[in-house]
Amino acid sequence: MTDRSDNGSNASTITSTITVGDQSSLMALLGRADENLRYIERRHPGVDLHVRGDTITLTGLNGALHAAERLVKELLALIENGENVDPDIIRRTENMLKSAPGERPVDVLTQNIVSKRGKAIRPKTIGQKRYVEAIDANTIVFGIGPAGTGKTYLAMAKAVQALQSKEINRIILTRPAVEAGERLGFLPGTLFEKIDPYLRPLYDALHDMIDPGSIPKLMESGTIEVAPLAFMRGRAHPVFTNVLTPDGWRPIGELEVGDLVVGSNGEPTPVLGVFPQGKKEMYRVTAQDGASVLACAEHLWAVKTASDKRRGKPYRILETQEMIDDLRVHHQRKYELPLVSKPVEFPEREVPMDPYALGLLLGDGCLTGSTTPSFSTGDPELAAALESALPGIEVRHKSGPDYILNRIAAPGDVITIANPVTAALRELELLGTMSHNKDIPERYRFNTAEVRLALLQGLLDSDGGPVTQSGRTCRIQYTTTSIVLRDHVIELVQSLGGIAYSRRRPAAGRKPGSARGRDVAHRQDSHVIDIRLPEGIEPFRLKRKADKYREFGGGGRPMRFIDSIEYAGEEEAVCIQVAAEDSLYVTEDYLVTHNTLNDAFIILDEAQNTTPEQMKMFLTRLGFGSKIVVTGDVTQVDLPGGTTSGLRVVRDILEGVEDVHFATLRAEDVVRHQLVSDIVNAYEKWDAAAENHRGNAGKGHRGNRGHRDHQ
Repeated sequence: MTDRSDNGSNASTITSTITVGDQSSLMALLGRADENLRYIERRHPGVDLHVRGDTITLTGLNGALHAAERLVKELLALIENGENVDPDIIRRTENMLKSAPGERPVDVLTQNIVSKRGKAIRPKTIGQKRYVEAIDANTIVFGIGPAGTGKTYLAMAKAVQALQSKEINRIILTRPAVEAGERLGFLPGTLFEKIDPYLRPLYDALHDMIDPGSIPKLMESGTIEVAPLAFMRGRAHPVFTNVLTPDGWRPIGELEVGDLVVGSNGEPTPVLGVFPQGKKEMYRVTAQDGASVLACAEHLWAVKTASDKRRGKPYRILETQEMIDDLRVHHQRKYELPLVSKPVEFPEREVPMDPYALGLLLGDGCLTGSTTPSFSTGDPELAAALESALPGIEVRHKSGPDYILNRIAAPGDVITIANPVTAALRELELLGTMSHNKDIPERYRFNTAEVRLALLQGLLDSDGGPVTQSGRTCRIQYTTTSIVLRDHVIELVQSLGGIAYSRRRPAAGRKPGSARGRDVAHRQDSHVIDIRLPEGIEPFRLKRKADKYREFGGGGRPMRFIDSIEYAGEEEAVCIQVAAEDSLYVTEDYLVTHNTLNDAFIILDEAQNTTPEQMKMFLTRLGFGSKIVVTGDVTQVDLPGGTTSGLRVVRDILEGVEDVHFATLRAEDVVRHQLVSDIVNAYEKWDAAAENHRGNAGKGHRGNRGHRDHQ
């Protein structure tokens, strides 16, 4: 309750009273030995404050008394909301009342972000409040201002809040290590010891917000990553690494922005960025099915553990180096990789022969070209299917399992007209091949899913089959003596979302086969491929094989696990960013890999020490569901002389871009010692005066020059 009255002795001097119902609130306002009361009086000369009982009496000039009265009321509101009032809080509250009359300090100083053991982290100035609100409202926020304004600390608090509320699944903290020129090799000690001094402020802030005992586990799992900016850029492959595109495989080093690559859903996705990395140390990441690719230590992988699958958790994103010494749990492979979720979409291409028929002929056909094409099978059903798939061809039974593929002659045909099968095989460069050097032409391997599946079905109906085991799902097996055909069959399976394991059976020492009662020695090693295809993809058309496959419940879910990660030397490297929502793309052996940061809260600290190129690299790392906060002080650039700060130019580049916000914090937002704020203010005044002096000097110089020209 407040009362005001004129004291009668001076028309401009008035008295106001504030009644405080809660005695404890009044005591909290007064402070120890009335220090808060005396501090308020010192900051409001000409205003006297007296306390008697539950009443505070203020006497002074009208304008000064009004300001002191509003300050006291705001402090009481803070106390009612659980805030401890001290001279620092009084100073901040008064500054807020002066700088933003429309704002209530109680709304600022009681806005909790995160709490740990009873200690709340919250904004302490109007500028900090607006900065925090900007982080909530925008995907990318630049916090620019002097040291001590809480830029990084509040960004860290928002990151922890987002992690705790499950808005994101990882926090990435980074800053440029410019004091070592981003070249840390010459420093003594381990890698951690080398980078620790540059990252220590981030660790310290983190420990204020999260239980220190849980931080090592969060870092081990990849939930929190702290790394120099130099390590952020290097999620790369060697330049010769093949990446799948709608037109087939292309070296990653040849890709350009706008090119299409294949995403994890099998669909094309454009390349948004290409970032050369120079020479980097590489590791060969190999899966249990033999698929492998080279990647750097910081390259990202989407993986799941058995625990993740049991709990229904999404893929976690880990770096190569985070998994090197952690690949097994109880002797079982720990990390499962994603497979393409749908058959890869390639453009439709014309083919000279039905794909199912070609699969049958590659399996059990005689394509030497020295005789009429023939086919061998013990299943008349396949002979009939082959005939129906080849227009103008009669599949005529010769003897035993052998069939001849004769051209159906029309009246008036001359004998020199080529057999359509022979003509198609010649066009496909398969005529004259033997069992050990057959292959699948490219126009079939990179064709529609229907074409690829039909070809695979022909191969499996002829030279493959279901393999059953009691109590287990049915495996699919295919055998060939051609190394190239082996690789192409594996590629077909992988392009359909399956996996394939290959093993070799040497010809030497194997028990001979039998033909017409006589032994036939094996002349070529054979390659046995075990296949698992996703549910819904039928591997067989031949009824007896299809029935057995379904009887045993199909082939089970195909799975791919990381088996080993081994150092492989240095290579010239490049990384790309793709537009796919999950940031995944397909690389060698249809391995699905990751290259941007999804569902992450990323903080770049000390950003004034980035170059424009580094700033662009960092910002284009943004993935879906992520948020970026960039903090820095453009008055404290430590880059080598002549190097432009990326933070200085980024505002000119991105100002006005939707969902990007620039928050400016000033001297009044400094939350360290009052002297720090005074120092910042003094420097700002000095800089402004110096700039004004330079401007006047320039004008005088131009005026004198003009006078000489006039003469």
